[in-house]
Amino acid sequence: MAEKITLSVIKADIGGFVGHTNIHPDILHAAKDKLHNAKEQGIIKDFHVLRCGDDLELIMTHTKGCDNEEIHELAWNVFSVGTEIAKELKLYGAGQDLLKDAFSGNVKGMGPGVAEMEFEERKSEPVLVFMADKTSPGAWNLPLYRMFADPFNTAGLVIDPKMIDGYRFRVVDVKDGRAATIETPEETYKLLALIGSTSRYMISAVYRKSDGEIAAVASTQKLSFIAGKYVGKDDPVMVVRCQSGFPAVGEALEPFAFPHLVEGWMRGSHVGPMMPVPFYEANPSRFDGPPRVICAGFQLAQGRLIGPHDMFDDPSFDGTRRLADKVGEYMRRHGPFQPHRLPDEEMEYTTLPEVMKSLEDRFEKI
Repeated sequence: MAEKITLSVIKADIGGFVGHTNIHPDILHAAKDKLHNAKEQGIIKDFHVLRCGDDLELIMTHTKGCDNEEIHELAWNVFSVGTEIAKELKLYGAGQDLLKDAFSGNVKGMGPGVAEMEFEERKSEPVLVFMADKTSPGAWNLPLYRMFADPFNTAGLVIDPKMIDGYRFRVVDVKDGRAATIETPEETYKLLALIGSTSRYMISAVYRKSDGEIAAVASTQKLSFIAGKYVGKDDPVMVVRCQSGFPAVGEALEPFAFPHLVEGWMRGSHVGPMMPVPFYEANPSRFDGPPRVICAGFQLAQGRLIGPHDMFDDPSFDGTRRLADKVGEYMRRHGPFQPHRLPDEEMEYTTLPEVMKSLEDRFEKI
């Protein structure tokens, strides 16, 4: 039996340069140095360090399995070093995603976002790593549905015998801390009943139904639920395997040709279009946005990350970006009114309740 490879993508916002726009180069250099040392020591097989907006993205391969303490501690240490640099440079929100003072076995529940999968490499193993800024994990629901359940997006669901039986979706209820598995195509409408509520129900994993093979994983950590208050948007990550029984690379990218509306944007309190951009354009600045998504493509070869290829650096997405700008302008004109501003139940973890409390004694019974 071939050795299984684990692909771990762990991210955190540990300080923005300038404001929430970017990451200072010193933090990127420090992260690369730490992971290079870990590779030299044999802790990981390979790595890449990227950033989307002000989020530091660690992409690592190893053979230790998911939720491995050594790998998670490595990521925590990288974020801790980066936080010290951010504090020294007085970057905005230094260490904001590190919600605990010390590592305790697993970064889940401690602030950073995590997407991990373990599998045996195929003859050819293309994977896509999606990274978003200024949005929440629910942003992946629509793209994942279209990749793995919508034949109008993914032709393989109709013409690929390895895909025609459909997929299983693991859906997490982040409010009540529970999860359910829904099968498509037979339970498609039930799946949509859940994942259309993007602030509560989020797809955490997708499996091929015919053999249970892992197809995609996504981070579902909600910082506000962990911290009990607004400390920043969740800025999720996602990994999708492609080709040979999974969606083709082009099918996995196609959902992002539609700049769908997502939660996040300014102060994590607004709705705006998700804009797919090349790496160098992941600098959300207008009203701290609009929300951005980048995609790094890799070929895996015995755990080596061959890449990354900048998947959205393609003029075929220029129209999508123009539409996102137009939709963003339309939403911005609503100012503090819904539907641009999030509904009250989604604002309860922001600073708005403090403002509302100051008005409480103004109200009288009628």
